[in-house]
Amino acid sequence: MTNPELPRNIKTIESLHQHLKNAMSVEHATIPPYLTALYSLKPGSNLEAFHMIRTVVVEEMLHLTLVANVFNAVGGNIDQVLTNEGFVPEYPGLLPGGIGDFCVDVDKFSPETVETFLNIERFEDMDGINGGASTKSPSDPKLSSLQGINFLLPIFGRNDDDENDPQYPSIGAFYEEIINGLYYLNDQNVDLFTGDESKQITREYYYDGAGEIFKVTDLESAIKALRIIQFQGEGSKNRTIYNNEGKLCHYYCFQQLKLGRYYVIDKEEDQYTDEPNHPTGDTFTVDWDAVYPVKKNVKLSDYQGDPELYDRGQDFERLYSCFLKQIECSFNGSPEKLVPAVGEMFRLRDLANSLIRNPIPGDEDGCHAGPIYR
Repeated sequence: MTNPELPRNIKTIESLHQHLKNAMSVEHATIPPYLTALYSLKPGSNLEAFHMIRTVVVEEMLHLTLVANVFNAVGGNIDQVLTNEGFVPEYPGLLPGGIGDFCVDVDKFSPETVETFLNIERFEDMDGINGGASTKSPSDPKLSSLQGINFLLPIFGRNDDDENDPQYPSIGAFYEEIINGLYYLNDQNVDLFTGDESKQITREYYYDGAGEIFKVTDLESAIKALRIIQFQGEGSKNRTIYNNEGKLCHYYCFQQLKLGRYYVIDKEEDQYTDEPNHPTGDTFTVDWDAVYPVKKNVKLSDYQGDPELYDRGQDFERLYSCFLKQIECSFNGSPEKLVPAVGEMFRLRDLANSLIRNPIPGDEDGCHAGPIYR
């Protein structure tokens, strides 16, 4: 294992807890954009994209669960974290936790959406971390209209007016800070792992198709959990295209959609595995037109002219809120509730489809309805 660096921002147990709350916010914030793009695919089309996005969504749920295990292990109080009014972000907006300088939309599947996905999963070294000295200037022109947007409530989000907010160039760099913070606090003899072990999610309560889930009880298991999240997103530290389980990481999974070609991974002979940015596998065609024209960042107010759509939109909001409550409850000492909570995603899918397949009456661009995550 490589020697950890000194953390830039995590020097107390309180700052560790805050970063882990932000980590849960980050993992969740990726799910609405991914799900909406997935649901917008017309049935029977773009099977490659369907499979790739669905795989990533399932792994994001694993990441959320692993972070919750770490948070509970180090004595965090998860009550009213996922059910906090600001946990579900406003779109468009920045990622929570001071990560990145790009705008995230909830939108249909498109080349622009895939570029956003690549930004979310991109890799950058710790050397690029601002370290809290000053904020990074937004490079996305759309961000000029977002200054001051309350993307998340103060406990979770960033304050655009505070130049001392820690900033991270990527999710991987953000997690590297948490890992370094754990090492630092452990070296300072802070009593870290004080959490109630009954709140840990284990395999019997979790669908394991996304990867390994396990109890976090000490430094070793906490670091292991956070590395899984890092590597599933951006690949391992030696810049391979695959994670520590030999599966294609999220960044290169989405890059296949941009390039229209599969990556080749040879688990037996590593020299035959493709290099990053140079897939050599079979080609496939992405049909960018076989997509329902979902309205970008749709709001419930967009459905005012259609009572039926409005009611469906409200139903989705209520069910999504219930879904988050069930997930939080499962993380807070009732792990047996996780499996039925995840089962609610099938109902969410059906409701989302009933919205997405219907045009919004009077919309001058001919856009369709979409799910609203509140």
